[in-house]
Amino acid sequence: MGVVKNQSFKNTITTYLGFGIGAINTLFLYTNFMSEMHYGLITYILSTANVMMPLLAFGAHNTLVKFYSSYRSRNNVNSFLTYMLFLPLLVIIPLGLIGQLCFEIISNYLSKENAIIKDYVWLIYVAAIAFSYFEVFYAWTKVQMKSVFGNFMKEVFHRVGIMILLACLYFKLLTIEQFIYAVVGVYLLRMVIMKLYAFFVRRPVFRFGRLPNMGSMLKYSALIIIAGSVANIILEIDKFMIGQFIEIEKVAYYGVAIYIATVIGVPARSMHQITYPLTAKLLNENAETELRTLYKKSSLNLFIISGFIFLLIILNINQLYLLIPDKYTGGLFVVFLISIAKLSDNIIGNNNAILFNSDYYRVVLALGVLLAIMTVVFNALLIPEYGIDGAAIATFASIVIYNIAKVIFVQYKFKMSPFTINTGKTFVLIVVLALVFYFWEFSFHPIINIGLKSILVGLCYAVVVYTLNFSEDITAIFNRFLKK
Repeated sequence: MGVVKNQSFKNTITTYLGFGIGAINTLFLYTNFMSEMHYGLITYILSTANVMMPLLAFGAHNTLVKFYSSYRSRNNVNSFLTYMLFLPLLVIIPLGLIGQLCFEIISNYLSKENAIIKDYVWLIYVAAIAFSYFEVFYAWTKVQMKSVFGNFMKEVFHRVGIMILLACLYFKLLTIEQFIYAVVGVYLLRMVIMKLYAFFVRRPVFRFGRLPNMGSMLKYSALIIIAGSVANIILEIDKFMIGQFIEIEKVAYYGVAIYIATVIGVPARSMHQITYPLTAKLLNENAETELRTLYKKSSLNLFIISGFIFLLIILNINQLYLLIPDKYTGGLFVVFLISIAKLSDNIIGNNNAILFNSDYYRVVLALGVLLAIMTVVFNALLIPEYGIDGAAIATFASIVIYNIAKVIFVQYKFKMSPFTINTGKTFVLIVVLALVFYFWEFSFHPIINIGLKSILVGLCYAVVVYTLNFSEDITAIFNRFLKK
C-alpha cells in the first residue's frame, strides 16, 4: 500500500486544489459573469462530450491499464502501446465523416428545444476527442505508476485556464462566443500537454507486430466501450436530457447543485488513479490475499474520508446557498440525493477496478447496459414532470442500484466483501453527527457560520475516528501529524 498511500495523498491534495478552483468558477464566477442560458449551454456541451468520450476512446485507456502488465517482451510492449495510440481513430474518423454528412439532421435534433445549441454542436465532437485522447495519454503514464502529473492536468489545469478565461470575459477581453470556443481550446491544450508528458515518461516506439492475445484485447476494448458509456450515461446523461426536455437555463441550476455534491467523489477519484493499475497487476498475478486487503482498505478509508465531506456539505448547504444568486438556490434536494449517491461510490472501494480488470467484466457490462437504459427511461419520465428534481431522482436510483449490484457480484464471484465492523461504526457516526448538527445554525455571516460549524464537526469526527481506531491507515496519518 506504500505507493498507493503516497500517490493517493498527492492526488487527493491536487484534486481538492482543482475542486477548490472549480468551486470558485462554478459557484461564483460562472453564476455572476454570464447568463444562465450560456452557462447552461457550456455545461450541456461538456456533459454531452463526456457521454461520447468512451465511444471515441474505443476503450483504449481501460485496455491499456488491464493488459499492459501482462506483456513482458519489449517488442510486445511497444506493439501494444502503438495499437492503443491508434485504436481510437477507428471510431473518431468514421464518426467525424458521418457527423459532417448528417450535420443538419443532428444539429436540428439536438436543438429542437433550445435553438442556441445548434451553432455549437460541432464543439461537442471536438471536446469529446480531447477528452478521449487525454484519457489514453493519462493511462499511458498510470501504467508506469506515474499518476500525479496526470492528475494535476485532469483536475487543476483546465480549471485554472477557465478561471483566466472568465476573468477575460468579465473585463470584456472576450465575447461570450469566443469564451465558449476558448473553453474547448483549453481542453485541447490539456490533451497536447498530457501527450508530451506521456511520451517523456515512456517514449513510443511504433511497431505493429502481432500480439499473443490480440483477439482478447480487441474484444475487451470493444466491450469496455459499453462499460465506459454506461458509467458516463449514469453520470452525465441527466444534463443532456434536461437540455432536451426543458429550458437550457435549468442545466446551469442543476450543474451547480451537482458540482457541490461531486466534491464527495474526490477521494475516490484520487485513489483510483493508482489503485486501478495496481488492481490489474494483482489480478494478473492471482494475488488474492493482497487484493482482498486492498478492497477492504480502499472501501473503509474512502468511506471515512468521503463521509466527513458528506457531512460538511449537508450541514452547510443552507448557508452556502445564501452566498450565490437566488436563481441557483433551488437545488437543495438535488444536492442531498446526489451526495448520498456519491457516498455509495466511495464505500465500494476499488470494486470497479476489480470487475473491469477481471474475466467477469462481460456480465457486469450486461448489467450496466440495463441500468443505463433504466437511467434514460427514468430521466425521460421524471424530467418533464419534476424538472431538475426528477433528474436527481433518476441519477440517484441508477447509481445506488448499480453499486449494490456490483458489490453483490464481487461477493458472489470473488468471495470478497468491502465491508468491516468499522464500516458500520462510520455509518453510525455520520448519521449521529448529521442529526445533531443539521438544525444548528450560528447567527453570523454565512462564511463564518460555515467555518465554525465545519471546525466543530471536524473535531468531533476526527476524535471519534482516531480514538476508536476506525482505520489503521488513517490513525497512522494522525500519529505522524501529532508527532510533528
